[in-house]
Amino acid sequence: MAKAKQSIDFEQALDQLETLVEEMEGGDLSLENSLKAFEQGIKLTRECQTALATAEQKVQLLLEENGKLKAIELDSNGEASDA
Repeated sequence: MAKAKQSIDFEQALDQLETLVEEMEGGDLSLENSLKAFEQGIKLTRECQTALATAEQKVQLLLEENGKLKAIELDSNGEASDA
């Protein structure tokens, strides 16, 4: 169910973030639209950081499992589940 909670994947979030930055750097947005874009950019940045941290944890768990590659499922907080 954690995957259903994630509305967009990392690549989509990064693409949206790049688009927002380009729009803001263009200087054609009103103050109100600039603030909305900035707020959305912060949200996307946090989503990307969370996705990267989760991926890093998965890699670390794979590398540390008794020298064997073994996938371990993580919950939405990036913690190893007991499943």
